[in-house]
Amino acid sequence: MISTNTIGRKTHIVDCRETQGFGIGGGLAQKGTLSEAENPEIVVVAMSPISRHVTKPVCEITYGIREAGIQVSVLVLEAGMGLPQGVPAGTKTSICGVTPKEVAQINRHKLALIHVGNIATHFVYKTRTFLKNATIPAIVICQAPVEFKAFADVGVRVRGFDQDKAETKGELVDIVTGVIRGETVPAVKLDEIIRKVKYWYSVYYPTDYAAKTWDAVGRACRKIEVY
Repeated sequence: MISTNTIGRKTHIVDCRETQGFGIGGGLAQKGTLSEAENPEIVVVAMSPISRHVTKPVCEITYGIREAGIQVSVLVLEAGMGLPQGVPAGTKTSICGVTPKEVAQINRHKLALIHVGNIATHFVYKTRTFLKNATIPAIVICQAPVEFKAFADVGVRVRGFDQDKAETKGELVDIVTGVIRGETVPAVKLDEIIRKVKYWYSVYYPTDYAAKTWDAVGRACRKIEVY
C-alpha cells in the first residue's frame, strides 16, 4: 500500500508496510514490518513493541525527521526484544536478533538510527547484534546515559576508536541519550537527533548532502562546510 502524506510544505511517499505484521503492536508499528520511504536515506530501527518497548518515541522521531524534509523509513524488528547471544547474563535465554532480510533492508539506506532502551549493559550488546552485518553508519538513541567506550568494549565498531577488535561491519558514529521509552520526546531531543542526522550525512555523503534542499537546521551544529 502506498501512502502520500503532506507534512508541512513537503510531500513524502511511504510504502506503508507489506503486511500487518504478526506480533503485538499499536497501529502500523508492529514487529516484522518495514515502512519504506520513496528515497531511502535514513532508517529508524525499532525494537519489537511490547509494554516496555512501546514505539511512541520512534513514531515521534520519524515525524520530526520527515518534517525536516528528510526521507526516513522505519523497520520494526521481528525479534528486537530480549537479550541477544553473547550477553553475560543472557547466554541461555537469547531471543534478540536480526534476520538476513532485515540486514538487507537496513543496508538499502545511508544512515541508521537505532532506538534501544534503558539498560546500558543490555543495549550495547543489542547494538552489536544489529550492526554485525549492517554496513552503514549508525546513531544510537537510548534512555540511559552511556559512553562510546561501552560499545567499543563489547566489539562495536566505533568511529574514532581502535578498530582491531571490532566485530561489526556497521559503525557507531553518535549517541543521543535521554529519550524515554513510552514518553513524548522533548523538542530539544528531536532537534539534537535532526542535527546529528544532518551532520553525519554530510560527513559520509558530502556530495549528496550538498545537493539536498533540507532546511538550515544542523548546518550550524558544528559549523559544517560541504565541498
